[in-house]
Amino acid sequence: MQVKDFLETAITDAIAPSYLEVVDESFMHNVPDGAQSHFKVTVVSEAFEGQRLIGRHRQINALAAPALEGPVHALALHTYTPEEWVKRGGEPLSSPKCLGGSKHD
Repeated sequence: MQVKDFLETAITDAIAPSYLEVVDESFMHNVPDGAQSHFKVTVVSEAFEGQRLIGRHRQINALAAPALEGPVHALALHTYTPEEWVKRGGEPLSSPKCLGGSKHD
């Protein structure tokens, strides 16, 4: 299973985002090549209107459940309404460097 494709399809089909970015960040961590274990998801959707952050994350985690039961170890979620997205400049957040495993700087 290609996790990135699965996440993109599941999220798109469920909430029709106006912006969606799914980034496989596994290479930034101490995992085997091709692990598909760490992902960052930025999603902007009108479906989030009136929802608290925890509700948005629960919704995305429910959609991602099959991947979370398998290869995915970490899922960083950045969920916005269209208005929130515009207010923050329409740019995804950068991920911090991983300091786990043997990749200490």
